[in-house]
Amino acid sequence: MSNMTRQTKEMLRRYADKYERTFPSPDPSEVMLAAKGDDNREATAFVASCLSFGAITQFKPKIEQLVAFAEGDMDGWIRKGLFASSIHEYAGRKFYRFVTYANLRAFLFAYQRLMRAHGTLGKYVRAAGDGTGLGAVKAICAAFAGTGAGCLVPGDATSACKRLCMFLRWMVRRGPSVDIGLWADFIDRKTLIMPLDTHVVAQARGLGLLHKESASMSTARKLTALMAEVFPDDPLRGDFALFGLGREKSSPDACAPDRAQV
Repeated sequence: MSNMTRQTKEMLRRYADKYERTFPSPDPSEVMLAAKGDDNREATAFVASCLSFGAITQFKPKIEQLVAFAEGDMDGWIRKGLFASSIHEYAGRKFYRFVTYANLRAFLFAYQRLMRAHGTLGKYVRAAGDGTGLGAVKAICAAFAGTGAGCLVPGDATSACKRLCMFLRWMVRRGPSVDIGLWADFIDRKTLIMPLDTHVVAQARGLGLLHKESASMSTARKLTALMAEVFPDDPLRGDFALFGLGREKSSPDACAPDRAQV
């Protein structure tokens, strides 16, 4: 048990109640929520999460560009291999920051192979995972390891795997505003791991919950365990709480933190 005070726990519950219901725009989940059909939502969510690094004003248009290429059907676009012709003319160019179109193509081909072998990413994780958030992270990393998609999907689960943890929150939790719970029947939300972005880390340090720990999976699991003291049935409510705390600490003239840094 930590030395978290009753006042801190009450504050975190208050922020979680508020921000889980009134999650602000812009957010990468908006692209997922606009997609039609469960398989398409899953595919859109996975692609969106893998590209959610840097400033949201820069990466969200890139996600929307791919949705436009797919004509709103991300699942079909990848499954049928239509992406190959869509991005062929951009070969050799940079797509976003350090991600080239060649990297993107390798990622999409790897995802297509997984779809053709297992049906959907969810079916693969159900079979290859162990019903936990960490098991799902490891399974997804393993599926893309050695495919040339390393800049979009971590090679293993030693780093914080922030984007995969965010994706799993979307897929497993059922929330009032963002999380859609498509995988809730085979992963227990109690086992999900906090998405360890820079803003969450800053607020956790400000509360004395983290100190100088590196942004690793062990740190993410440590913070998750602390959030479980406040939200024992649903630790990732703490993600909304720490986000909301950071947002309200920002001055009126400051840029409000977004949900997908690094």
